[in-house]
Amino acid sequence: MPVPAHPRSHRPAVSSRPAHVRAPASPRPAADRVEIRLPWWAVALPAVAFAALLLMIMSPGQAQAATAAPALGQLIERTLHLLAP
Repeated sequence: MPVPAHPRSHRPAVSSRPAHVRAPASPRPAADRVEIRLPWWAVALPAVAFAALLLMIMSPGQAQAATAAPALGQLIERTLHLLAP
């Protein structure tokens, strides 16, 4: 006896109910149609991130440039001065 590849693919060979009492067969979904279900946060999080980035781009007037030189830049500059002959 062959073993079914999927647990739902096995149908009993003999039904105890007569043919006129059996439930109608459910229609199979179309093979070319794919159903995709996403959780709510899979749509909400990218939308919130996009909105936040859009707000940052639209209001650049509130951004302030750094006044002091960065510490890493100063360290590299001093290292270059020490290594230069």
